[in-house]
Amino acid sequence: VYAHVPFYRKNFDALGIEPSDIKTLADFSKVPFTTKEDLRENYPYGHFATPLRDVVRIHASSGTTGSFVAVGYSRNDIKTWSNLTARVLVAGGVTKDDVVQVAFSYGLFTGGFGLTYGAERLGASVIPTAHAKVPLQIKIMKDFKSTALLCTPSLALQILDYIKQSDIPLASLSLKWGLFGAEPWSERVRKELEAGLGITATDNYGLSEIIGPGVAFECLEKNGLHFNEDHFLAEIVDPVTLKPVPAGELGELVVTTLTKEAFPMIRYRTGDLTRFMPGQCPCGRTGVRMTPVLGRNDDIVVMRGIKVFPSQIEEVLLDTLGRLPEYRIIIERDKGVDSITTRLGLSGENAAREMELFKKRIEEKLGIGVVAELADVDEFSPIEVKARRILDKRNT
Repeated sequence: VYAHVPFYRKNFDALGIEPSDIKTLADFSKVPFTTKEDLRENYPYGHFATPLRDVVRIHASSGTTGSFVAVGYSRNDIKTWSNLTARVLVAGGVTKDDVVQVAFSYGLFTGGFGLTYGAERLGASVIPTAHAKVPLQIKIMKDFKSTALLCTPSLALQILDYIKQSDIPLASLSLKWGLFGAEPWSERVRKELEAGLGITATDNYGLSEIIGPGVAFECLEKNGLHFNEDHFLAEIVDPVTLKPVPAGELGELVVTTLTKEAFPMIRYRTGDLTRFMPGQCPCGRTGVRMTPVLGRNDDIVVMRGIKVFPSQIEEVLLDTLGRLPEYRIIIERDKGVDSITTRLGLSGENAAREMELFKKRIEEKLGIGVVAELADVDEFSPIEVKARRILDKRNT
């Protein structure tokens, strides 16, 4: 990396660090972090470690500002990716005898491609249904006897709702496994999907800047996400001091790639908040495990001494409504008094009742008063909502 990526060489030289100085994990703490802003400043190819003739795939992540981060893959990187996502599927119960319906998006987004590679690596049959509407998803599921569904939990909930509304008998489906990711979901949602679709549901974690899906995964014990430590080095640091947090405490996940060729990453600050889990999983895997992502450090705001971040809102929404509607959190200050308003994109005859139930639950969780308002779903632009879940107007 030092020899082939000018960005890293410049950073190392500025601190007087030679690669030969790094002999232990303790030494590794001297190495500077990499941020998404660093990647944007080197867009598109400044962070690549191989010439383009050795890059066989380019994906991109837009992040929360809309600015692209380009990510390259060598031929060996694609093979590694396939093996890692195959691990995800095996841990979630999938075998070569399964028919895998992949409803994650294909394109610049890494989800659809990565999990397809893994399923094909296993020898499973893959049906790519990324852009199919819910009725077509179900028709394909029935006609082709899909046994595994790979998608976001919100799409899985939409599929379940349609099945219930259409009185489609569960016996007409062949589903056994559900591997969901790319957005937060709760244990309540897991239980609802498992009961409603007749599946075992597991979570998985990845991000485009590292490799895409395949960084960490749940096994059938559903006891935390196993980190692929033979390919990635995981650290959890305090997002303010950037020092390692005590074992089991919440902090920001930092990832270093160990085997990536085209786009290596050293101490990448993911912005995702999680914690390492103690002990060994009953499944027998001995590597480190982490909790599902609990929030993002750049979303945290402090109000009346209480930290508020979107994952708290999302957890209550999921537990209360069983789904995740569009929402926005607005924090304001009037005459020195802070207030928090949550605008919810709810519709239908139960919208007002759902809003009041959410208000009660979120106030119990945060311990402060919250104003809840109904908002037109059209108010939420998908790009803008991703960029600004929390609007802190106290200093405007």
